Amino acid sequence: MTTTEASIKPDYAIPPGVTLQETIEFLGMSQSELAYRMDRPVKTINEIIKGKTAITPETALELEQVLGIPAKIWNNLETNYKSALAEQKQLAEQSQEIIWLTSFPVKELIKRGYVKETRDKSLLVKELFRFFGVANKNAWDNVWVSPQASFRKSAAHKISPESVASWIRIGELQAKNIQSQPYDKDKLKSVLVEARKLTTLAPQEFMPKLRSLCASVGIAFVFEPELPKTRVCGVTKWLSPEKALIQLSDRYKSDDHFWFTFFHEAAHILLHSKKETFIEYQDNDSDKEEEADQFSARFLIPDKDWSNFTEGKLRKIYSKASICAFSKQLGISPGIVVGRLQHEGLMPRNYCNELKLRLTWDSIT
Repeated sequence: MTTTEASIKPDYAIPPGVTLQETIEFLGMSQSELAYRMDRPVKTINEIIKGKTAITPETALELEQVLGIPAKIWNNLETNYKSALAEQKQLAEQSQEIIWLTSFPVKELIKRGYVKETRDKSLLVKELFRFFGVANKNAWDNVWVSPQASFRKSAAHKISPESVASWIRIGELQAKNIQSQPYDKDKLKSVLVEARKLTTLAPQEFMPKLRSLCASVGIAFVFEPELPKTRVCGVTKWLSPEKALIQLSDRYKSDDHFWFTFFHEAAHILLHSKKETFIEYQDNDSDKEEEADQFSARFLIPDKDWSNFTEGKLRKIYSKASICAFSKQLGISPGIVVGRLQHEGLMPRNYCNELKLRLTWDSIT
């Protein structure tokens, strides 16, 4: 009959000083006498026994001389103690990290192929760190929390900073695979003129052309569906002094929102600091966001043309024919005109929406 003994790890670390105290008690020796024989202060011996001071290799040799127990035993006890302390610390950190893990859209990241699926929560935490390219939670905080003052919370909706960071990280990873020329501010202005012409095309036609135009001036353009609890429609972030990221989501499913957000993000690149990250939620509440809004609106529809078309009449009836004729004159999608009229209160939100082009993930990729 064979018996198997289960090895159970204690959830505490035993300092070698416990063994030392038991040894001198067995030998009928006091701490004071041991200190005297080792030519050490009593305080030092007491701190070793309490686990406050480590047994060094030199101390281990002295204990061998005085107590007759080999130095390697004392060294092993000290090594095992330090190892146990490190393991307890790691377990405590992992416990906190596993709780923290629940803040992230892990299932969706697994579904999209950015995080490997595993039932082991500790391994899942490591997978998340690998995805973000950081060593631990403190490093994640340093990279994604402290510098990101632009992780603004919408007043109307609950937003998860962890989900927003995850969505942006996907954009960063995709941008690494996009070959682009060094950033050229002067050339960007002419590229935006060309991009404006793409608004009349179907998604399958305009998307590859838009990506190519952006890459020619140092911009990696990424379109990525939003993650749960992000409510983000776009972000602008500089990846290096010569390469910027413009990332749009599928939060709004119509071409007017898509193109307005694209030119809004382009405005941040043209007008604002490379040190800032701009994240666009439903509520824009800063001077720079307002400036980007104005740039986008005027670039798509110049002020003079807009004034001529609206003629300042708040209750003017805009027919589909007049909207289509005006958009054709400008060389833009009629949906952009409808969106502008609705936004400025010149047309009810449920009017002429059939002129907007509906965008879906399948149609735009």
